[in-house]
Amino acid sequence: MKRTLAFGGLVATAGLLAAGLAAPAQATNTVSSDNLANTNMAAKQVATFWFGEAKANLLNATPYGVETKIVAKHVSKGGPSADSKPGVVPAIGDEKKAAAKSKNVNLPKTSGKVFFIGADKKPHWCSATSVQSGYKNVVATAGHCVYDTGANAATMDKWVFIPGYYQGKTPWGIYVGKQAFTHYDYDVYEDGDRDYAFVTVYDGVLPESATADKDYKSEVFASKADAEAAKAKLQADKSTVWSKLEIVEVKGDHKAKLATVAEFQALNEGKDLTGDGPFADGTIAGKAQEIDVREYREDKDSYVSRDGKTLYFRTKVDGKGGKDHRDGKWGKGDHSQKPEFKYFKRNFWTKAARGYQVVGKTFQVGLKSVGRLGDNVGGQGLAYNQKLGKPVFVFGYPSGTHPDGNNAFTGKTLKYSYGKTFAVQAPAIKGEELQGIKSSFTGEGAIGSSWLLNYQSARRIGYLNGVTIGVSDTTGNNRYDTSFSPYFDGETYGVYKAAAATWSGKIA
Repeated sequence: MKRTLAFGGLVATAGLLAAGLAAPAQATNTVSSDNLANTNMAAKQVATFWFGEAKANLLNATPYGVETKIVAKHVSKGGPSADSKPGVVPAIGDEKKAAAKSKNVNLPKTSGKVFFIGADKKPHWCSATSVQSGYKNVVATAGHCVYDTGANAATMDKWVFIPGYYQGKTPWGIYVGKQAFTHYDYDVYEDGDRDYAFVTVYDGVLPESATADKDYKSEVFASKADAEAAKAKLQADKSTVWSKLEIVEVKGDHKAKLATVAEFQALNEGKDLTGDGPFADGTIAGKAQEIDVREYREDKDSYVSRDGKTLYFRTKVDGKGGKDHRDGKWGKGDHSQKPEFKYFKRNFWTKAARGYQVVGKTFQVGLKSVGRLGDNVGGQGLAYNQKLGKPVFVFGYPSGTHPDGNNAFTGKTLKYSYGKTFAVQAPAIKGEELQGIKSSFTGEGAIGSSWLLNYQSARRIGYLNGVTIGVSDTTGNNRYDTSFSPYFDGETYGVYKAAAATWSGKIA
């Protein structure tokens, strides 16, 4: 939803400004930010998660399909209007260069996929692009490819950007997300007009040593619910790297094992080991064996053998006196008979309890730094408050089928659409100020695709002017024909500016 903002200040630009775009105004707006991997160790472990197990998590990831399809009857005319003068931020490498022309459409190096773990605890991906920033470390994508609106949770887990990704190949490395920036209205109200995010990423990394997978087994839980809770806790911990976590049933071992007294007591906390129990499942107390006083070697009511495996104890014989328990003599100064005792020894056994256990793998991978994202693949500029009706290129990785079942795209390679923007509304997603473009992209995988204004094919750069947040079949022929994006205005620039001014650093 639109806010009234105050503006001031200019940023000098060149290059594509020759195409008639003005310099950006600086907006004072409301920005929300959330940590993705806010420590160096957490970031290393996130990268390791995707590199580990021969990149199985990358290869098994599926396109993210949450909130991608917009029903045609919920689409209407109308839409956005600029909140100030048009503005741009030049692309990396374009700050002082003249515009160029090309008849061919060369695909941008800046585009790639973002991978993350969704609410279903499975790996998914969206489209995204690198954009210009002071630290050359910012990625732009759809807001719901960063914030888990489907499950009303916080940010996605183990978020990374991989430019040029193809079937497990990471030609320029993996860039772990550090901090996500979005508009307050999206973070709080899931406002479709603000469904975009700018994410700072650490310097890229590649593996330099083989993966060392280690098996993990939790303690045995008495109930499956307890095991599920333990599994969820592991998955929610962003400082850990787990894979293939699952719950397995432990049938137990019928063969009992001799336990130390301390082990048995730990499993039967607070229980009297000289009594008859009951004792915990999977623990067995042997019958107390009466012994001769000469075998009992301590002048105390109980003690444990030196090897820790036998409990010795004595019990007083009620109502009976008697002579001294050792030599038959009274103690010095005694004028009454000493108490009479019986003496015992006892052993204990344990056997594996029947229950449930969390099992999986942890990873250790040697990583090497490959430098900053913008230095490796460049970064697109940013344009906002632009007039509708201008042609844009849309670059992304569409996947999934059309409503009629036609599987037109695989999601494996970068594709593009081209057309002019127009105003549109989609109240079902709280989208009152959206822009649309005619496109055959299917929604799954295409979410987060970059909309580039004034794209120069020869130099593979332009101005980011939108990101795909949904698709629709507006003609009723069971084929998607329209893609939607938030309209980029001064408030969008404010969110971008906050991300662009934030340093992230290295993880290796």
